[in-house]
Amino acid sequence: MNSDPVSSELFAHSSQSVDPAAHPAADLATQTESLTPPSIPSWRLNRWSWLGIMLLLALPGVAIAHTQFFRNAAEPTQSVQPLSVETVRLKPASSYEVRRTYTGEIVARRSSELGFEQSGTVIELLLAEGDTVTANQPLARLDTRSLQAQRQQLIAQRDQALAQLQELETGARPETIAAARAAVADLEQQVALAQLQKARREGLYQEGAIAREDLDQQTFNLGSLQNRLNQAQSQLDELLAGTRQEQVMSQQATVRQLDASLQAIEIELEKSVLRSPFSGRVSQRLVDEGVVVSGGQSVLRLVEGGELEARIGVPVDMSNRLTIGSPQSLQVGNQSYDAQITALLPELDTNTRTVTIVLQFSPESDVAIGQTAQLLISDTQPEDGYWLPATALVPSDRGLWSVYVVNENDADETKGSYVVARRDVEVLHTKADDSSTQEQRVFVRGLLQPGERAIVTGTHRIVSGQTVTVSP
Repeated sequence: MNSDPVSSELFAHSSQSVDPAAHPAADLATQTESLTPPSIPSWRLNRWSWLGIMLLLALPGVAIAHTQFFRNAAEPTQSVQPLSVETVRLKPASSYEVRRTYTGEIVARRSSELGFEQSGTVIELLLAEGDTVTANQPLARLDTRSLQAQRQQLIAQRDQALAQLQELETGARPETIAAARAAVADLEQQVALAQLQKARREGLYQEGAIAREDLDQQTFNLGSLQNRLNQAQSQLDELLAGTRQEQVMSQQATVRQLDASLQAIEIELEKSVLRSPFSGRVSQRLVDEGVVVSGGQSVLRLVEGGELEARIGVPVDMSNRLTIGSPQSLQVGNQSYDAQITALLPELDTNTRTVTIVLQFSPESDVAIGQTAQLLISDTQPEDGYWLPATALVPSDRGLWSVYVVNENDADETKGSYVVARRDVEVLHTKADDSSTQEQRVFVRGLLQPGERAIVTGTHRIVSGQTVTVSP
């Protein structure tokens, strides 16, 4: 039967003989080993060894802490120095200024969407977008071939009517009058001959030489020739008297009618050329060549150059304080410009219920149409209060604010110290006092008194009733 190797080794070690006199330490070790139970593992012995080492190391630290505690208890307590603060004297003010800002848009003084009054085909656009134009400069043209043909026809008709009018006003030619006179003389001779023949026929009839029928035939011929003579004489008298005034007036009316038709054609031809109504720049081309446009259809958009305007809406009560011609300051981007009020429109804007004011920029202002402009107006508000740095404010209850002041009645003049008191205030206005540092200042009213010294620094380290000193 095999035995445990560890037990056998311990048994063999304990059975060895050692001289106690020659080796006392070995004897003590031997006795210690003999007292140690062989069944205890070595790792448990190591754990207790480490625990003992840690206790021995901690004992000096405990002793040092104990000594220091009693030493501090024996020393006297040192006095706490009061906190040093900066203050300002409260000076009463009877009003404050509010800088109000109203926003509007920069526009041209005049802008138009131009088009032809009549329909037609666009054959030419003379300018491109962005081009500068002068007043009455041609911008576009329509096809006018049909109008030109109508004009030529009316010119021919007018020439014909003028010739007829001239003929009427001049009267008959001498040759025509001479021919008419000759015709009258010839008929007179024929009438005279017919009268002689009739007389002879009457004698022969009375003698019974001819029949009654021959006498009647001669009488009829004489009457016919007499009528022809009267007609020729009337024509001769008409030629000698000249054209009737009514005929001349009628022909003159015909000529004037043709002149009016020609003038209408000329106007249509003139309107076939689109011209700029004022100097400016072409903002947009809405059609191109070859497009058939109707009357009134927009072809180009033109904006006036030169001085620009800003249209800004302000409340009615504010508009009552502004006057035409007064100078104002406008903010466009990061730049300020001088402007002048040129008009206050009489009607309210239906959407914003504000009065629109028109401000004109100076000619050298480098602004563009469509930019946003802001009108800056200082409005004085009458109110009693005090100006303070924003650092003097301390949050209070119910969303209010407070200010710490030094109570000079409770001052200890020997030590130069004061007692802090708290005053509730209402903030009425806030503004940046210095554009370089952007330090905020507030206008307040409340339980403050003129001449009191308000604390402006370190308010987060102060409570009411605390003793402080004032920095010089």
